[in-house]
Amino acid sequence: MYKIVKKEELTTNIFLMDVEAVRVAKTCQPGQFVIVRTDAEAERIPLTICDYDRDKGTVTIVFQCVGAATHIMAGLKEGDAFHDFVGPLGCPSELVNESAEALQKKKILFVAGGVGAAPVYPQVKWLHEHGVAADVIVGSKTRDLLILEKEMEAVAGNLYITTDDGSYGRSGMVTQTIQELVTEGKHYDVCIAIGPMIMMKFVCLLTKELGIPTVVSLNPIMVDGTGMCGACRVTVDGKVKFACVDGPEFDGHGVNFDEAMRRQTLYKTEEGRAMLKLQEGDTHQGRCGNCQ
Repeated sequence: MYKIVKKEELTTNIFLMDVEAVRVAKTCQPGQFVIVRTDAEAERIPLTICDYDRDKGTVTIVFQCVGAATHIMAGLKEGDAFHDFVGPLGCPSELVNESAEALQKKKILFVAGGVGAAPVYPQVKWLHEHGVAADVIVGSKTRDLLILEKEMEAVAGNLYITTDDGSYGRSGMVTQTIQELVTEGKHYDVCIAIGPMIMMKFVCLLTKELGIPTVVSLNPIMVDGTGMCGACRVTVDGKVKFACVDGPEFDGHGVNFDEAMRRQTLYKTEEGRAMLKLQEGDTHQGRCGNCQ
Protein backbone atom coordinates (compact mmCIF):
# COMPACT_ATOMS: atom_id res chain seq x y z
CA MET A 1 0.00 0.00 0.00
CA TYR A 2 1.18 3.52 -0.82
CA LYS A 3 0.32 6.09 1.81
CA ILE A 4 -0.87 9.60 0.95
CA VAL A 5 1.16 11.96 3.14
CA LYS A 6 -0.17 15.21 1.68
CA LYS A 7 -3.32 16.24 -0.17
CA GLU A 8 -4.10 19.71 -1.50
CA GLU A 9 -6.86 21.03 -3.74
CA LEU A 10 -4.98 23.35 -6.09
CA THR A 11 -8.13 24.70 -7.69
CA THR A 12 -11.62 23.46 -8.47
CA ASN A 13 -11.43 19.70 -9.23
CA ILE A 14 -7.61 19.66 -9.51
CA PHE A 15 -5.73 17.94 -6.68
CA LEU A 16 -2.11 17.43 -5.65
CA MET A 17 -0.96 14.45 -3.60
CA ASP A 18 2.40 13.41 -2.16
CA VAL A 19 2.54 9.61 -2.00
CA GLU A 20 5.03 7.37 -0.20
CA ALA A 21 6.58 5.29 -2.98
CA VAL A 22 10.24 4.81 -2.09
CA ARG A 23 11.34 2.73 -5.07
CA VAL A 24 9.62 5.01 -7.56
CA ALA A 25 11.06 8.14 -5.94
CA LYS A 26 14.54 6.61 -5.96
CA THR A 27 14.68 5.98 -9.70
CA CYS A 28 12.19 8.29 -11.48
CA GLN A 29 13.25 11.07 -13.84
CA PRO A 30 11.44 14.11 -15.26
CA GLY A 31 9.06 13.11 -18.04
CA GLN A 32 8.13 9.69 -16.66
CA PHE A 33 4.76 8.62 -15.30
CA VAL A 34 3.05 6.22 -12.90
CA ILE A 35 -0.15 4.18 -13.06
CA VAL A 36 -2.27 4.16 -9.89
CA ARG A 37 -5.26 2.22 -8.60
CA THR A 38 -7.31 3.02 -5.50
CA ASP A 39 -8.20 -0.66 -4.92
CA ALA A 40 -7.78 -4.06 -6.52
CA GLU A 41 -10.82 -3.63 -8.79
CA ALA A 42 -10.29 0.04 -9.68
CA GLU A 43 -9.49 1.57 -13.04
CA ARG A 44 -5.79 2.04 -13.84
CA ILE A 45 -5.03 5.77 -14.09
CA PRO A 46 -1.82 7.04 -15.77
CA LEU A 47 -0.41 10.22 -14.22
CA THR A 48 2.78 12.08 -15.12
CA ILE A 49 5.13 12.55 -12.16
CA CYS A 50 4.93 16.18 -11.05
CA ASP A 51 7.77 16.07 -8.51
CA TYR A 52 9.70 13.68 -6.31
CA ASP A 53 11.77 13.72 -3.12
CA ARG A 54 14.36 10.97 -3.06
CA ASP A 55 15.24 11.59 0.61
CA LYS A 56 11.64 11.38 1.82
CA GLY A 57 10.73 8.65 -0.65
CA THR A 58 7.69 10.53 -1.95
CA VAL A 59 6.29 11.17 -5.41
CA THR A 60 3.98 14.08 -6.23
CA ILE A 61 1.03 13.58 -8.57
CA VAL A 62 -1.52 16.09 -9.84
CA PHE A 63 -4.85 15.04 -11.31
CA GLN A 64 -8.13 16.52 -12.48
CA CYS A 65 -11.50 14.95 -11.73
CA VAL A 66 -12.93 13.90 -15.09
CA GLY A 67 -14.52 10.51 -14.42
CA ALA A 68 -15.58 8.08 -11.71
CA ALA A 69 -12.06 6.81 -10.94
CA THR A 70 -10.56 10.27 -10.44
CA HIS A 71 -13.56 11.35 -8.34
CA ILE A 72 -12.90 8.35 -6.09
CA MET A 73 -9.25 9.42 -5.90
CA ALA A 74 -10.33 12.92 -4.90
CA GLY A 75 -12.21 11.41 -1.97
CA LEU A 76 -9.04 9.92 -0.47
CA LYS A 77 -7.57 11.72 2.55
CA GLU A 78 -4.10 12.13 4.03
CA GLY A 79 -3.31 8.82 5.71
CA ASP A 80 -5.27 6.79 3.15
CA ALA A 81 -3.34 4.69 0.65
CA PHE A 82 -3.33 3.60 -2.98
CA HIS A 83 -3.52 -0.10 -3.70
CA ASP A 84 -1.13 0.22 -6.67
CA PHE A 85 1.46 2.86 -7.53
CA VAL A 86 3.40 1.46 -10.48
CA GLY A 87 6.41 3.17 -11.99
CA PRO A 88 8.46 4.85 -13.10
CA LEU A 89 7.08 4.12 -16.57
CA GLY A 90 7.91 5.58 -19.97
CA CYS A 91 11.10 7.20 -21.16
CA PRO A 92 12.59 10.18 -19.30
CA SER A 93 12.74 13.57 -20.97
CA GLU A 94 15.45 13.72 -23.62
CA LEU A 95 16.89 16.71 -21.77
CA VAL A 96 18.21 14.55 -18.90
CA ASN A 97 20.53 12.76 -21.31
CA GLU A 98 22.30 15.96 -22.36
CA SER A 99 25.22 17.51 -20.54
CA ALA A 100 24.75 20.67 -18.52
CA GLU A 101 27.20 22.43 -20.83
CA ALA A 102 25.18 21.54 -23.93
CA LEU A 103 21.90 22.54 -22.28
CA GLN A 104 23.26 25.88 -21.13
CA LYS A 105 23.93 26.79 -24.76
CA LYS A 106 20.30 26.15 -25.74
CA LYS A 107 17.32 28.48 -25.58
CA ILE A 108 14.47 26.29 -24.35
CA LEU A 109 10.77 27.13 -24.30
CA PHE A 110 8.15 25.14 -22.38
CA VAL A 111 4.46 25.53 -23.14
CA ALA A 112 1.98 24.14 -20.61
CA GLY A 113 -1.77 24.03 -21.03
CA GLY A 114 -4.07 23.45 -18.04
CA VAL A 115 -3.01 20.42 -16.01
CA GLY A 116 -0.04 20.13 -18.39
CA ALA A 117 1.73 22.49 -15.97
CA ALA A 118 2.24 19.47 -13.69
CA PRO A 119 4.50 17.44 -16.05
CA VAL A 120 6.24 20.61 -17.27
CA TYR A 121 7.26 21.63 -13.74
CA PRO A 122 9.71 18.76 -12.95
CA GLN A 123 11.55 19.32 -16.23
CA VAL A 124 11.92 23.06 -15.64
CA LYS A 125 12.97 22.39 -12.04
CA TRP A 126 15.56 19.83 -13.18
CA LEU A 127 16.99 22.34 -15.66
CA HIS A 128 17.08 25.06 -12.98
CA GLU A 129 19.04 22.71 -10.69
CA HIS A 130 21.57 22.25 -13.52
CA GLY A 131 21.99 25.96 -14.14
CA VAL A 132 19.66 26.25 -17.13
CA ALA A 133 17.01 28.98 -17.20
CA ALA A 134 14.16 28.04 -19.54
CA ASP A 135 11.29 30.27 -20.62
CA VAL A 136 7.85 28.94 -19.69
CA ILE A 137 4.38 29.78 -20.97
CA VAL A 138 1.51 28.51 -18.82
CA GLY A 139 -1.94 28.78 -20.33
CA SER A 140 -5.27 28.42 -18.56
CA LYS A 141 -8.90 29.08 -19.45
CA THR A 142 -9.29 31.43 -16.47
CA ARG A 143 -7.21 32.63 -13.53
CA ASP A 144 -9.17 30.34 -11.20
CA LEU A 145 -7.93 27.25 -13.09
CA LEU A 146 -4.25 28.23 -13.03
CA ILE A 147 -2.00 25.85 -11.06
CA LEU A 148 1.61 25.78 -9.81
CA GLU A 149 2.28 29.44 -10.65
CA LYS A 150 4.52 30.13 -7.62
CA GLU A 151 6.40 26.86 -8.02
CA MET A 152 7.00 27.54 -11.70
CA GLU A 153 8.05 31.13 -11.06
CA ALA A 154 10.76 29.90 -8.68
CA VAL A 155 12.48 27.75 -11.32
CA ALA A 156 11.71 29.37 -14.70
CA GLY A 157 13.97 31.89 -16.41
CA ASN A 158 10.96 33.89 -17.60
CA LEU A 159 7.36 32.92 -16.84
CA TYR A 160 4.50 34.06 -19.07
CA ILE A 161 0.95 33.45 -17.89
CA THR A 162 -1.89 33.47 -20.40
CA THR A 163 -5.63 33.13 -19.87
CA ASP A 164 -8.18 32.53 -22.59
CA ASP A 165 -10.56 35.08 -21.09
CA GLY A 166 -7.89 37.66 -20.25
CA SER A 167 -8.65 37.48 -16.52
CA TYR A 168 -4.93 37.24 -15.64
CA GLY A 169 -1.58 37.65 -17.36
CA ARG A 170 -1.60 37.90 -21.14
CA SER A 171 -4.91 37.53 -22.92
CA GLY A 172 -5.41 34.76 -25.47
CA MET A 173 -4.10 31.32 -26.35
CA VAL A 174 -0.53 30.11 -25.72
CA THR A 175 0.14 30.18 -29.47
CA GLN A 176 -0.42 33.93 -29.48
CA THR A 177 2.23 34.39 -26.80
CA ILE A 178 4.71 32.16 -28.69
CA GLN A 179 4.21 34.32 -31.79
CA GLU A 180 4.60 37.52 -29.77
CA LEU A 181 7.84 36.36 -28.13
CA VAL A 182 9.37 35.40 -31.48
CA THR A 183 8.23 38.70 -33.00
CA GLU A 184 9.86 40.52 -30.07
CA GLY A 185 13.18 38.89 -31.03
CA LYS A 186 13.25 35.74 -28.90
CA HIS A 187 15.02 32.74 -30.41
CA TYR A 188 14.38 29.17 -29.28
CA ASP A 189 16.31 26.02 -30.14
CA VAL A 190 13.60 23.69 -28.88
CA CYS A 191 10.04 23.87 -27.57
CA ILE A 192 8.45 21.33 -25.21
CA ALA A 193 4.64 21.48 -25.23
CA ILE A 194 2.42 19.56 -22.81
CA GLY A 195 -1.32 19.92 -22.42
CA PRO A 196 -4.58 19.06 -24.17
CA MET A 197 -4.18 17.36 -27.55
CA ILE A 198 -5.78 20.25 -29.41
CA MET A 199 -3.40 22.73 -27.77
CA MET A 200 -0.34 20.66 -28.66
CA LYS A 201 -1.58 20.31 -32.24
CA PHE A 202 -1.81 24.06 -32.77
CA VAL A 203 1.46 24.75 -30.95
CA CYS A 204 3.16 22.30 -33.33
CA LEU A 205 1.56 23.86 -36.40
CA LEU A 206 2.95 27.24 -35.32
CA THR A 207 6.42 26.06 -34.27
CA LYS A 208 6.81 24.14 -37.53
CA GLU A 209 6.08 27.38 -39.37
CA LEU A 210 8.57 29.20 -37.14
CA GLY A 211 11.25 26.52 -37.55
CA ILE A 212 11.38 25.55 -33.86
CA PRO A 213 11.87 21.79 -33.19
CA THR A 214 9.11 20.71 -30.81
CA VAL A 215 8.64 17.85 -28.39
CA VAL A 216 5.19 16.88 -27.07
CA SER A 217 4.22 14.57 -24.22
CA LEU A 218 1.28 12.34 -25.06
CA ASN A 219 -0.92 10.93 -22.35
CA PRO A 220 -3.64 9.13 -24.31
CA ILE A 221 -5.73 6.27 -22.93
CA MET A 222 -3.38 3.82 -21.20
CA VAL A 223 -4.25 0.48 -19.65
CA ASP A 224 -1.27 -1.73 -18.87
CA GLY A 225 1.68 0.65 -19.29
CA THR A 226 3.82 -2.03 -20.94
CA GLY A 227 2.92 -1.68 -24.63
CA MET A 228 1.03 -4.98 -24.66
CA CYS A 229 -2.57 -3.75 -24.77
CA GLY A 230 -2.32 -1.27 -27.65
CA ALA A 231 -4.63 1.30 -26.06
CA CYS A 232 -2.09 4.14 -26.23
CA ARG A 233 -1.28 3.66 -29.90
CA VAL A 234 -0.21 6.77 -31.80
CA THR A 235 1.23 7.38 -35.26
CA VAL A 236 4.48 9.35 -35.49
CA ASP A 237 6.11 10.02 -38.86
CA GLY A 238 3.85 7.37 -40.33
CA LYS A 239 4.98 4.68 -37.89
CA VAL A 240 2.92 3.06 -35.12
CA LYS A 241 4.21 3.88 -31.63
CA PHE A 242 2.90 3.23 -28.13
CA ALA A 243 3.04 6.17 -25.75
CA CYS A 244 3.63 4.10 -22.63
CA VAL A 245 6.88 2.49 -23.82
CA ASP A 246 8.05 4.53 -26.82
CA GLY A 247 7.09 7.84 -25.18
CA PRO A 248 5.41 9.66 -23.67
CA GLU A 249 7.56 12.26 -25.48
CA PHE A 250 7.60 12.41 -29.27
CA ASP A 251 8.62 14.77 -32.07
CA GLY A 252 5.53 16.95 -32.20
CA HIS A 253 5.93 17.73 -35.88
CA GLY A 254 5.60 14.03 -36.68
CA VAL A 255 2.55 13.22 -34.53
CA ASN A 256 -0.76 12.58 -36.29
CA PHE A 257 -2.85 14.58 -33.82
CA ASP A 258 -6.10 14.25 -35.76
CA GLU A 259 -5.84 10.47 -35.67
CA ALA A 260 -4.87 10.48 -31.98
CA MET A 261 -7.82 12.67 -30.98
CA ARG A 262 -10.24 10.63 -33.09
CA ARG A 263 -8.89 7.42 -31.57
CA GLN A 264 -9.39 8.73 -28.03
CA THR A 265 -13.02 9.48 -28.79
CA LEU A 266 -13.72 6.16 -30.54
CA TYR A 267 -12.00 4.10 -27.84
CA LYS A 268 -14.56 5.15 -25.23
CA THR A 269 -17.39 3.10 -26.78
CA GLU A 270 -17.71 -0.58 -27.71
CA GLU A 271 -18.81 0.36 -31.22
CA GLY A 272 -15.84 2.71 -31.54
CA ARG A 273 -13.38 0.01 -30.44
CA ALA A 274 -14.84 -2.33 -33.05
CA MET A 275 -14.31 0.36 -35.70
CA LEU A 276 -10.70 0.84 -34.60
CA LYS A 277 -10.13 -2.92 -34.87
CA LEU A 278 -11.50 -2.84 -38.41
CA GLN A 279 -9.51 0.26 -39.44
CA GLU A 280 -6.20 -0.85 -37.90
CA GLY A 281 -6.34 -4.46 -39.13
CA ASP A 282 -3.32 -6.58 -38.27
CA THR A 283 -1.65 -3.72 -36.39
CA HIS A 284 -4.51 -3.54 -33.84
CA GLN A 285 -3.24 -5.33 -30.73
CA GLY A 286 -6.58 -5.52 -28.89
CA ARG A 287 -5.18 -6.80 -25.58
CA CYS A 288 -6.54 -4.02 -23.38
CA GLY A 289 -9.37 -6.18 -22.02
CA ASN A 290 -12.08 -4.11 -23.71
CA CYS A 291 -11.81 -5.59 -27.23
CA GLN A 292 -13.57 -8.94 -27.59
